[in-house]
Amino acid sequence: MNTKLMSIVYFLVLPISKLWESIYWIRRFFYDVGVFKQNHFKVPVISVGNLTLGGTGKTPFTLWLGNYLNSIDKKVMVLTRGYKGNLEHSSGIIKTGKTIGHNPYAFGDEALVLCRGMKNASVVVGKKRSENLKHYFETEKPDVVLLDDGHQHLMIDRKLNIVLFDSLLSIDRYKAPPLGYLREGMTALKDADLVVFGRADIVSQEKLDDLKQLVEKYTRKGTPLASFYYAPTDIKDINYHSAMSPEELKDKKVICISGVASPKSFYELLKSLGADIINTYQFPDHHYYTDEELAPIVAEAKKEEAIIISTEKDIVKLRRVSESGNIYYVEISIKFLSGESEVKELVNQVIY
Repeated sequence: MNTKLMSIVYFLVLPISKLWESIYWIRRFFYDVGVFKQNHFKVPVISVGNLTLGGTGKTPFTLWLGNYLNSIDKKVMVLTRGYKGNLEHSSGIIKTGKTIGHNPYAFGDEALVLCRGMKNASVVVGKKRSENLKHYFETEKPDVVLLDDGHQHLMIDRKLNIVLFDSLLSIDRYKAPPLGYLREGMTALKDADLVVFGRADIVSQEKLDDLKQLVEKYTRKGTPLASFYYAPTDIKDINYHSAMSPEELKDKKVICISGVASPKSFYELLKSLGADIINTYQFPDHHYYTDEELAPIVAEAKKEEAIIISTEKDIVKLRRVSESGNIYYVEISIKFLSGESEVKELVNQVIY
């Protein structure tokens, strides 16, 4: 597409992008002034959200936060939509400390990952999160509620607003659709109490500094910033059993399967461990796999004497359609590059 044509297209879609931003700005303003009512709860609510379409690391960060709260003896409830699960438009609950055999087709993949990763928590799925909190609160009595993907879910009042950014996303994509990937305008950062940059280890310091400068134009003065990266902790088989250490992937032939929004960091992680990636299969985010899709990949891996590696979010669905002993996943946790003490301090302020 030549420059002149691109300019014409830009000016044709610019009004749509501005209209998108305006609608969300008005919606947030109406909540601010009380035209739209928020529901207030006695329990502290912490929102973990973002401004962009696609992945920013909300699930791993929510897991880290839930485990931190568990470590200081706080019982956690996570409210999540259960995206693409059958219960998305109703509700359901899964709890830690029990055998997790729940169906990802019912609860969605993220809910199962969250529940498996914490010690003292319940995960409630369903898009009507305010109603779900009212319904399950008395039976669960959580000390803290984590509102997953909550920055646009303004119906619930929260004590702490955490906004995540993907450091890999190009700066010029921070525009509302169809020009970029913003769900709402950057002005929504005025409500952020903490901004966290994910995958900060695989971008240049210059790129990270540019993103921080952009963010600081819209946040309140003095809003804390933090950054993290993904660290592999184990390689597990399809039945969640430890199979090898991350270091043992070195020089192994690997075929990657992923159905996540941003698979680049997954590939980069495997490369950093020395894996020999001979092929990749990328499916849409939250994809539900079929045996017809997996069978030829399993056959390819056998022919090439390779192993199949996927993500934890994918494995909860892969194991529903395959019993192959040659499918593994990388278990990850987040590690802070900066701001960990500030994050914990902010969390402690709202829960005590």
